[in-house]
Amino acid sequence: MTLAVPPARCSTEQETVAAQAIPPVVGARLTVPLVTGERVQYANLDHAASAPCLEAVRDAVDELLPWYASVHRGAGFASQVSTRVYEQSRDVLRRFVGAASTDTVVFTRNTTDALNLLAGAVPRGTSVVLFDTEHHAALLPWRGPRVHRIATPRSPGDALVALDTALAKCAVGPRLVVLSGASNVTGEVWPVAALAEVARRHGARIALDAAQLGPHREIDIRALDVDYVALSGHKLYAPFGTGALIGRADWLSAAEPYLAGGGATKQVVDWGDHLGISWSKVPERHEAGSPNVVGVHAFAVACETITRNGWAAIETHERALRERLRAGLASIDGLAELSLFDGDRDRLGVVSFALEGHDPGLVAAILSAEYGIGVRDGAFCAHIATRRLLGVAGADGQRALRVSVGLGTTDEHVDRLIAGLRAIVAGEKAWNYVQQDGRWVPENDPRPLPPFVA
Repeated sequence: MTLAVPPARCSTEQETVAAQAIPPVVGARLTVPLVTGERVQYANLDHAASAPCLEAVRDAVDELLPWYASVHRGAGFASQVSTRVYEQSRDVLRRFVGAASTDTVVFTRNTTDALNLLAGAVPRGTSVVLFDTEHHAALLPWRGPRVHRIATPRSPGDALVALDTALAKCAVGPRLVVLSGASNVTGEVWPVAALAEVARRHGARIALDAAQLGPHREIDIRALDVDYVALSGHKLYAPFGTGALIGRADWLSAAEPYLAGGGATKQVVDWGDHLGISWSKVPERHEAGSPNVVGVHAFAVACETITRNGWAAIETHERALRERLRAGLASIDGLAELSLFDGDRDRLGVVSFALEGHDPGLVAAILSAEYGIGVRDGAFCAHIATRRLLGVAGADGQRALRVSVGLGTTDEHVDRLIAGLRAIVAGEKAWNYVQQDGRWVPENDPRPLPPFVA
């Protein structure tokens, strides 16, 4: 397969040094089959959904597995090792987000799990304020008459005014503002510190959904002045089923356990007609069941590895890719990039767009089958935001395409995407495609699955 790609950008000495500091990921040399019979290096441009595993994380998991055992109550030496690993990981996560020593770290499955836990812990009568552009993990856990959703702002300044107005209308009582650090649709970074300042004037607490921000920018919850932060390991290069809720302990300490079961209980007594239950303190109070020791360790190692390699290197790497990507997309006829805010604002390496006259699902299928590229099509679990932005862009349908870069992305991946999109716009494709269960797929797809897949 021959691709017409833009000329390579000359790297500066600073960028070369930064690239050397980027921690390697598992699968960087993975090749995938094409419908044309060739194989190419896989271009993973879907980091915003799930990031690949760091090699350091894989190695750490391999090192831990022989020692894996039950935690907290096991007398065996392996249990003691696993318990130490599990509890030390709390300190790693606390440092990773700049939390205070008094802040609690509750391990969850992911950001969705963490924010649902927090939603169940807010005191009765709490007013919750959030923007309707939130990802579903931050949008859906909050229900009831005291939930106030703010319409999509057109600028960071509009967001500040809208939040101030919404908080002023809240009934007397506790208040919580839920914010995303960065949009998972457009990659635009929200003015968290400025919004937190507005919230503080109204006596509100702030919960930060850092699922997208965490893998790309350093987080300091004390500098941002937020009370809670939710993270996902699978977006932070540790895809082993662990997330975290980090922040103030008082609401969590007063709440009923998120799940009832072993670990959450200090003591259970049979009183005949009922059970007498004493719940554990936080964080164990909200971590019922056997903990995911491997996932927690993987998450902590990912955070340590990223911090040790330095945020400057990551930001330099992703900034160059983002600029290359956006410049290439801007050169394609009929392509409209989606943006929440007016003007060109600070953003991560996440770009969503509509391609006039082209079904996003079909475009994604062609990119996969003929170019070995993985992108996302749909509404990205942020249906309100995506559909509103598509309406503003004048696009048909309810779905868009999203490209997201990360530590495993190279210039060649971006160039291949741009070349593929140009070919698709020009009407070039090497295969026929049909819809199957609502998705576009190559007709009689000849690509062999790997041997371990049945």
